[in-house]
Amino acid sequence: MKRLLVVLFLIISHYVVEAQVKIPETSPKSVVKQVVGLTDVEIVYSRPSARGRSVLGNLVPLGKLWRTGANDNSTISFSDDVVINGKTLKKGKYALYTIPNIQSWDVLFYTETNNWGTPKEFDEAKVALKTTVNEEALIKPVETFTLAIGNLDANSATLDIAWENSFVSLKFEVPTQKKAIASIEKTLAGPTPEEFYTAAQYYYQSNGDIEKGRTYIDKAVELSKSVPFYYLRLKSLIQAKQGDKKGAIETAKWSISASEAAGNKEYVEMNKASIDEWSR
Repeated sequence: MKRLLVVLFLIISHYVVEAQVKIPETSPKSVVKQVVGLTDVEIVYSRPSARGRSVLGNLVPLGKLWRTGANDNSTISFSDDVVINGKTLKKGKYALYTIPNIQSWDVLFYTETNNWGTPKEFDEAKVALKTTVNEEALIKPVETFTLAIGNLDANSATLDIAWENSFVSLKFEVPTQKKAIASIEKTLAGPTPEEFYTAAQYYYQSNGDIEKGRTYIDKAVELSKSVPFYYLRLKSLIQAKQGDKKGAIETAKWSISASEAAGNKEYVEMNKASIDEWSR
C-alpha cells in the first residue's frame, strides 16, 4: 500500500509540473547580434509595449535614470574597444541606462549588469562612459520598445533606441582597420612557432607522418627566441620515434636545462626517465 501511494504521488507530481500554465511575456526578451566590421556586438533586453499608454514623461520619466527597457538590465557587449564621441569604451559587457529628456538623452554604460531595473545605490565609479545624444521626433509611432544596431559600415555603426515618438541614435566606432592590418601582417609573416609546435604535436600523437612532425618541430625551435622546454621535450620524443636515440638524448638534456630554468620539476623527471630508457 505504501509503495502504491509513493507511485501515485510521483505520477501526480509529474502531472502538476507538466500542467503548468504558460502565457506570453508582457515584455518579451530579445537578443540582437551584429558584426560591425570585425567587432561582435550583442544586445540583450526586454521589450515593453505602449498598449495605449503615454510613454515619454509617463512610463519613462523625464530627467531620471531609466533602465532602458523592462525587467532586468538591458545589456550591450563589445568584443573590442570602441570609440564613442571621442571617448574609448573598453571591450566587455555593460548595462545600458539612459536619462531621457525632450531634446536629448544621456546614455550611460554601467559596469555592473546584474541589477533588476536601476541599481538600488547608483555608483558613479561604475559608469564606464556617459555621453549625450540628440533626440529626434518620429512621425510614425513605434509601439514596442526597440534597441537596434543601424547605419553599418566597415568602421562604425549606431546604437538606435526607439519608442513611441522618440528616437535617439548613438554612433560608435570600431577598430576594423587596426584588426585587419594586424591579421594581414600575421598571415603574411607565416606560421608562429606555437603553430609549428601544434602541428608537430598532432603528427606525433596521431602516429602520422613523423618526418613532417620533425620538420615542424625543428621550425618551431628555429623560430623561437627562447625555446620552451616542452618544445624540446616533443622534439626528443620525435627523434626517438625516428630511431635517432643519440639525438633524442641530447635534446632531452637541453629540455632538462630549460625545465630547470622554468622551475618545472615534472618535465625534468620525464626527460631523465626517457634518457635512461634511450641509453639502454
